[in-house]
Amino acid sequence: MKIISCGITDIGRKRQRNEDSYLVNDKLGLYIVADGMGGHAGGEFASKIAVTTVEEIIRGVDRIKSDVPDQTYLDTPEDNIDGEEQERLRDAISRAGNMIVRRAVEEPELKGMGTTATVMLVNDGNAYIAHVGDSRAYCIREGQLIQITEDHSLVHEQLKSGLITEEEAKTHQLKNIITRSVGVQEEVEVDTIVWKIMEGDYYIMCSDGLSNMVEDDQMLELVNGKELELSARELVDTANQKGGEDNITLILLKVLES
Repeated sequence: MKIISCGITDIGRKRQRNEDSYLVNDKLGLYIVADGMGGHAGGEFASKIAVTTVEEIIRGVDRIKSDVPDQTYLDTPEDNIDGEEQERLRDAISRAGNMIVRRAVEEPELKGMGTTATVMLVNDGNAYIAHVGDSRAYCIREGQLIQITEDHSLVHEQLKSGLITEEEAKTHQLKNIITRSVGVQEEVEVDTIVWKIMEGDYYIMCSDGLSNMVEDDQMLELVNGKELELSARELVDTANQKGGEDNITLILLKVLES
């Protein structure tokens, strides 16, 4: 099963700097979107630290595995493999958070910086997804857009509790307040998901600079059945045409049919 991908980031129209970071590493099957926050460029540092740390940890684990005879893994139950992959993603994000906290201690002007993190690791027909904050992962399958991740945000909690409607959530003045982030505190709860990938799937990973500006039906229309690079550019352009209120970062993946 072959996957093609592309990534793009844009400062948007309202921000002075781009505090988003992303990673596309097809060799590792690793894809990351991180949306930083914090004054004095702290958000930019936090998102870069998160992306770099997670990549280094996942690459290091893969290097260790490559040095072990294949037979070691042949008889491992599938459930154990799934659990191991989820655990190493949780560990990688946790360690990234510790690195951010340590950097803020060393440079007090960066205190309070943090980042979202949405990480996808593709391995053996599965997408292992780890998630903190309100950056998102979507799947397009059979013409339907499915949001895989659940936002860790104040507005989403109010929506789940029935305090506001979906329409109210879209324009809520507190929609940018997140309830979980990486690096603001030493401990962070990381959601993990095992998602079976299928031929013909598209995947979108993005910061809220895209998802807050582009409606689901537009996202589906701009991605489904199109070339990835063209779709990525059109998504960014659409977000900017609607105001470009935040940095815009996205990764697109397509699972090719045999």
